[in-house]
Amino acid sequence: MMMEAKSASIIIPTFNGASRIGNCLTALLDQTAGRDIEILVIDDGSKDETGDVVRRYPTVRLISRANAGPAAARNLGAFEARGEILLFTDDDCIPMTGWLDAMLTPFESREVVGVKGTYCTRQRELAARFVQVEYEDKYRLMADLPSIDFVDTYSAGFRRENFLEMNGYDTSFPVACAEDVELSYRMSARGWKMVFAPKAVVCHTHPDSFSRYLKKKYKFAFWRVLAVRKNPSKGVKDSHTPQVMKLQLLFAPALVTAAVFDLIVRPAVPATAIVLGAFVLSTLPFAARAFAKDPLIGMLSPAILAARACAQLFGVVAGVMFAGRRQAEVATNPR
Repeated sequence: MMMEAKSASIIIPTFNGASRIGNCLTALLDQTAGRDIEILVIDDGSKDETGDVVRRYPTVRLISRANAGPAAARNLGAFEARGEILLFTDDDCIPMTGWLDAMLTPFESREVVGVKGTYCTRQRELAARFVQVEYEDKYRLMADLPSIDFVDTYSAGFRRENFLEMNGYDTSFPVACAEDVELSYRMSARGWKMVFAPKAVVCHTHPDSFSRYLKKKYKFAFWRVLAVRKNPSKGVKDSHTPQVMKLQLLFAPALVTAAVFDLIVRPAVPATAIVLGAFVLSTLPFAARAFAKDPLIGMLSPAILAARACAQLFGVVAGVMFAGRRQAEVATNPR
């Protein structure tokens, strides 16, 4: 049974979310009625009618501010919150029935500091179906772990006192990408326990085309570099990222190197064939699991994973260059 003695605040940052946030708020109000739960929307300088939409929900607290990015918006929400437990979700998410209870129940254990939920989607586009299978494969890694080190903001919960002790999300991340990962890494370094709550489900709109999917993978890889630079040990392993994904980043440079080798040496067995074969073998476990859920996605997986590896590699390279420039700027112009 859920421990009602713990009050909670649900925090939703939004920027130009007028077309999205109503569905999120309606779903939340269905779950918070009659309970010591507040909902805060942090309007991060929207230029559309976001404020007007939120004001249609009189029990929701609206806090408007000049645009400063999602990390700063969430931190403001945490500072203003009255609840002992902070729950975060995004304006494009619809918390499913039971989400609130599933997020709060783990906090019945005093040692739990953070909780992570899951995504679902109703989309039928191939790209969105692949994204959902990809998430579910990562959830599989977390399912049996006693503690995790990766809590995404789309379905996240923290004890407010611990969140504030960590000074919240790092506002040096200007976009909604990797600032949640970086906070999780810092909390993990403290030895604080975070857990996976697979029944805390929010419905989400995933990228509906492979071009959008690959751009998102590039973006995630770019900003993850900054999170890992601040927490180097997590570059080796975390509870969310399959180790084989890191090896697959080498696919593009290995293939180029093999092609050059084949042109120069002309071996009996082309090196390019060996590299391609090794990469396909590395994708087969994922493809088999995907096939069991969605046969078409399973069959397409090796090709999609090859494109993903290339996008992530470009993101990592660009992220390393960006982080290097930022470090040089700080060294040249110390505050």
